[in-house]
Amino acid sequence: MVSRDEIGSWLEGTPGGPSTRGARLGLPPDGPGSLAPLGRRILALIIDWALCWAVSAGFFGGNSWATLLIFLGENVVLVGTAGFTVGHRVLGLRVRRLVADAPDVPPGPLRALVRSVLVCLVIPAVVWDGDGRGLHDRAAGTAIVRR
Repeated sequence: MVSRDEIGSWLEGTPGGPSTRGARLGLPPDGPGSLAPLGRRILALIIDWALCWAVSAGFFGGNSWATLLIFLGENVVLVGTAGFTVGHRVLGLRVRRLVADAPDVPPGPLRALVRSVLVCLVIPAVVWDGDGRGLHDRAAGTAIVRR
């Protein structure tokens, strides 16, 4: 017969005790290099979208498809080469690869392209794993962390 403790044990958390965000990824629980909080990520997205809309309004009359393509281009170029967009930089965030031997190397153009296309599709960016990482970051092997 199964005891009540065996059935209810999953309510207590993981077998190793409570885990911190990013611990499974080898990231610190807080400070530089820790996973970025959701509020900062959303604010960075708003800043980037506003800048892309301003460029679109100036050159294409605010066409929504032009804004989306400018946003895609900004993300691919800036994240791929520098590791951050304008909004990330303003808020002290960066996109990093999840490899132990090169944590400070920018994601590169292919990872940035995969990540950016999935952000533009919206749904992968709003579905998160247990660490708070979006499916777009999981697919690209990246994470948004504090600088």
